Amino acid sequence: MIKQTSFKTTPVAILLFCTLLVSCTEKRVEEKSEDATKATINVRTKSGVPMIYLPGGTFTMGSDKGSADEKPAHSVTVSAFLMDQNEVTGELFAKAELSNPAHWQETPQMPVEQVRWRDARIYCNERSLMEGLSPCYDESKPGMPLNINANGYRLPTEAEWEYAARAGKTGHHVIDSGKLKQYAIYEANSQKRTHPVGTKKPNAWGFYDMFGNVSEWCEDLYSDNYYSKSPAADPTGPVPEKGAGKRVIRGGNWKSSEDMCRVSFRTGQLTGDADACFTTDYCGFRCVRRVTQEELATLQKN
Repeated sequence: MIKQTSFKTTPVAILLFCTLLVSCTEKRVEEKSEDATKATINVRTKSGVPMIYLPGGTFTMGSDKGSADEKPAHSVTVSAFLMDQNEVTGELFAKAELSNPAHWQETPQMPVEQVRWRDARIYCNERSLMEGLSPCYDESKPGMPLNINANGYRLPTEAEWEYAARAGKTGHHVIDSGKLKQYAIYEANSQKRTHPVGTKKPNAWGFYDMFGNVSEWCEDLYSDNYYSKSPAADPTGPVPEKGAGKRVIRGGNWKSSEDMCRVSFRTGQLTGDADACFTTDYCGFRCVRRVTQEELATLQKN
């Protein structure tokens, strides 16, 4: 007869098991990010701006652990696109011969902020023209309607922004709270101001300042219940009605709390287009554009 041995579960044993489980989970997440990174391509545009090509894919957007407007977590597929590696800076505004509205302008590498949604779109058009591309926004018509099929620059959709920010990772937070200061400029380390772009670590796909420095304009109209009816492929936000409405801004900024720097956090901001005293010194933007494989090959040679 075989004598059975009873094992006593101790708090130490439970702690060890939990530690190993978390370690294995983190390893799987990291491996997923590394696999996705192999498909990204760093390029430099004709006007010298570093961008990263993302081949597109499917990811889980939002969070069931977040605020009501982050729910439900849902599967979204985005098409391939290029995105600026950094937030748009005063130097880039100067190249486009546009007036920099930023509060802080000590160096050309400070991110543009206090920028109206309309002016961010105008910059996209000017940069498109500088590179011989077709502008995405029709400035001759009210509201500057978007032609998303044009090959020029535009603001990212909210889905494109979160896809790039997650960099292949899942969950409510993609950066541990103990490591956030390595990746983001936010309330705890900002000295109550912006800093030059790219001074913190990039995310797993090479994008800087996705979680801090300045929050970023997206193309989408803001709605707190949009996720419950969002299309599964390339969502572009609710259809605008009469009136300007609020537009989505994503990412933490220099005045954000740690919790606001999570990847799924979202809010709406009035565009400021008709506001003479627009003072959002915490909001900037970065550009995206669609690109053909032939164009991508040419950009890689740069």
